[in-house]
Amino acid sequence: AMIFGVIGFQIALILGAPWGRITQGGQTEGPLPGSGRFVALASIAILIGMALAILSSDGRWPGWPAWTGWVAVAVNALSMVLNWITTSAPERMLWGPIMTVMFVLALAVVWF
Repeated sequence: AMIFGVIGFQIALILGAPWGRITQGGQTEGPLPGSGRFVALASIAILIGMALAILSSDGRWPGWPAWTGWVAVAVNALSMVLNWITTSAPERMLWGPIMTVMFVLALAVVWF
């Protein structure tokens, strides 16, 4: 469910939401430029892959090997760390906690 929320955020960025300050390093005031919107689109693909990988590890998405859930956990861990160390304080304050919760939930699903 959290991944769907993050996908919604990425869709809003693609459509021109003025949230550049709280994403992608916080270097953009207002809407993202075209390159930033492309990154948001790529993020959606990664997030969908992560969701399906996590579901596969729980047996809820047949056809993908269970080990892909661990790949999703690793990607999530990297994203969490990057969001905690960003120089953008607003981005860190928003995405650090969100990505931490997502990491813990993904780890719990894959581990158990």
